[in-house]
Amino acid sequence: MNFHEPTRDVTEQPRTANTDHPGLNDRDGRAEPPADLKQEVLKGLGGVSGMVYSALPVVVFAATVPFIALPAAISAAIALALILGAYRLWRGEQLMPALGGVIAVAAAGGIAASTGSANDFFLFGIWSSLVLALFTLSTVLARRPVTGLVWNLLHGNTRPWRQDRPSLRVHDLATLAVTTVLAARFVVRQWMYLADSTTGLAVADTVTGFPLTVVAVLVIVWAFRRTTKRLVAPDGSAAEPRR
Repeated sequence: MNFHEPTRDVTEQPRTANTDHPGLNDRDGRAEPPADLKQEVLKGLGGVSGMVYSALPVVVFAATVPFIALPAAISAAIALALILGAYRLWRGEQLMPALGGVIAVAAAGGIAASTGSANDFFLFGIWSSLVLALFTLSTVLARRPVTGLVWNLLHGNTRPWRQDRPSLRVHDLATLAVTTVLAARFVVRQWMYLADSTTGLAVADTVTGFPLTVVAVLVIVWAFRRTTKRLVAPDGSAAEPRR
């Protein structure tokens, strides 16, 4: 035994990556974004089940309004939305996705009740799609595409993504994909509204809802992964953009 060897503090641990908590950056203690971006984006939207839950009150409204009074059909849709919202909260889902569907159905029901038209139940969703489409398009025109802003926020809001032209380009494309989906939802449902078809509105709401949202999510995930590969090193630190 070498008695001249300095005594080592057994409590001192080597500075290595925290493998027990892979989302933690040891150098600054900040949480890194989860690895599965697809799941996180879907989670923010309420997941696949959340999209289904959002469509069910609309289906119930369209199925019941030809046979019962408008106020009763509205009440049935709102009641189902409340039950589903409570169930999602009980399951531990995030507050906003769970309550967002309830708020949307309540707003839609309020408009239909005030005008006395079953088709006006869909007005809130129709015009919300247009407003959001114009908003996302404006972020691209301002050279601050919203998907890039969200990606940067998930990474501590410190990455120079707008200075990296390939990263800015992919987020332009991702945000334009979101704009296209929202615009398509507006055009198709407005067409059905002008055709005075309550059933057509319900079908259009469902078809342009879940499937098109999945397409937009896939494009967003692609943009997130491309930007992460370019600007984030494996240890979570800033990386030089790839040429």
